[in-house]
Amino acid sequence: MTMEDYLHFEEEAFKTPNHGDIVDGIVVRVDPDEVLVDIGAKAEGVISSKELGLRGDVDSELEPGDQIKVYVLQPENEEGNVVLSLRRARAETTWIVAAEKQTDGTVIDADVREQNKGGLIVNILGLRGFLPSSQVARAYAGSLESLVGKRIPVKILEVNRKRNRLIVSQKAAEDEDRARKREELFSRLQTGGTVKGTVSGITSYGAFVDIGGADGLIHISELSWDRVSKVTDVLQLGEEVTVKVIKLDPEQTRISLSLRQLQQDPWERLVQSMPVGSIVEGQVTKTKKYGAFLQIMPGIEGLLHISELSWDHVERTEDVLKVGETVQVKVIGIDTARRRISLSLKQLSAPPASFAGPRAEHRSDEYPEVDDEE
Repeated sequence: MTMEDYLHFEEEAFKTPNHGDIVDGIVVRVDPDEVLVDIGAKAEGVISSKELGLRGDVDSELEPGDQIKVYVLQPENEEGNVVLSLRRARAETTWIVAAEKQTDGTVIDADVREQNKGGLIVNILGLRGFLPSSQVARAYAGSLESLVGKRIPVKILEVNRKRNRLIVSQKAAEDEDRARKREELFSRLQTGGTVKGTVSGITSYGAFVDIGGADGLIHISELSWDRVSKVTDVLQLGEEVTVKVIKLDPEQTRISLSLRQLQQDPWERLVQSMPVGSIVEGQVTKTKKYGAFLQIMPGIEGLLHISELSWDHVERTEDVLKVGETVQVKVIGIDTARRRISLSLKQLSAPPASFAGPRAEHRSDEYPEVDDEE
């Protein structure tokens, strides 16, 4: 080794650290008011008692030979020693860990300490963090005070060491947890199977049910065999229900559910209890230009064609029947495949002597072209 190489080696081996560096050291001696640390520099480093960050005596935690990380406060003091801080090293290391947790998207626990007008103050990894009210889990929206004193899962959204800023989100942690549960849920769900859940939302077109990891939709048409005008006539928020899975779409994370398919199909009873020729009672649910719809049993409506209202010519359905009126009718046709039933009012009596027979344009044994809802 040449003299130049030796000098370079000596310079690298005993390089003076810079302010703000975090370096490894070995405890050499523990005194009542300071700790001497070998950090591989030309001179030993010194940690004063106030920079230890300990409670009680200086030597209550450190012993000679302990390996520690220290923060360089001053590269050289008046005595030629490097001034170090154990407290700052731990704090800076924690900020580094927090930044790593943010990058990884790790869910970690935080202790809620207090509430302010913007959200909640939390302790996370030993650091002071802020949880904005907009990032609180949906279940606690509007009731932040109830979270004070609790430990909650959060994800770190922002780490800014210079501004001493740490922003966390409970909602993001909740979303990740739901995503994991949703994946597990789709792996075990099967079309045609039944699951239990809780009604989590109600809209004009149906009800959403939380089945543990995801919400499934019961369309209003799948609530009951009866005609349903309002979802709240059948279900209420928070109600526990057992439903049937009728469709799964993992790519769109959509689950279609049914309540009515777990109930007995009224058409199974209809064929047995109301064969063609039966006299039944029905209530008018709505009138159209081509006739009236009558509910003849729960979940089943039949069509009373305008040509079957009277032996006389009828111009308007409303001239004979009104919505809500209850009348007796005769079953004249059942189409189980298309789930349609044809009714007659006039065939409960014999035709008058003056009756000249049906006009060709009337086909009372068939449904007219109607929309799916009808």
